[in-house]
Amino acid sequence: MKIDHIKPADIENASMQIIRSELAQMGKEVPQELAPVVLRVIHATADFEYADTMTFSPDAVEKGREAIRRGARIVTDTNMALAGVNKKALAKWGGEARCFMADPEVAAEAAARGMTRAAVSMEKAAALGGETIFAIGNAPTALLALKELMDKTGFRPALIIGVPVGFVNVVNAKEQIMETDVPWIVGRGRKGGSGVAAAICNALLYGM
Repeated sequence: MKIDHIKPADIENASMQIIRSELAQMGKEVPQELAPVVLRVIHATADFEYADTMTFSPDAVEKGREAIRRGARIVTDTNMALAGVNKKALAKWGGEARCFMADPEVAAEAAARGMTRAAVSMEKAAALGGETIFAIGNAPTALLALKELMDKTGFRPALIIGVPVGFVNVVNAKEQIMETDVPWIVGRGRKGGSGVAAAICNALLYGM
């Protein structure tokens, strides 16, 4: 098989060109304002189905970027997603990325209340104050906890990125977020993951 010899600095651009070309061959058109997110998710997964399943509330991409410009933090539901977020790019705008899944207090409270650590992590993040973008790539219970917080306390995230992967409550949790009045970016269906959540965060950051 032929091996393409491409300079390391050019690999990402070459990949994006391939993605655009194959999308065109499939007859799929991604709106210009959504393309940076959709293409970066496909780039992270090599899965073109995301061109159909990535769903956005009105102006979600720009609202997410506006929140970042105001110094919003990003909270993830896994340390894997946290590791993938470009923290240097986020720090340029005064923001930070956090994950509370390994927090001993979160673990103890989750055990005492019979809840998942992901759900308790969302409560802890909501109590911090300020603007928060939630990037959920693993735990549907995190999305359900955010929905409950919104319904019961009036809490309003700056943006919810809802792309947990799995089988139990995943689809329903995503659909519930899509019924809210906050900005959201959701990958419908069972697919997703920490890498997808981080890719979406970076797509927002790289387009600033």
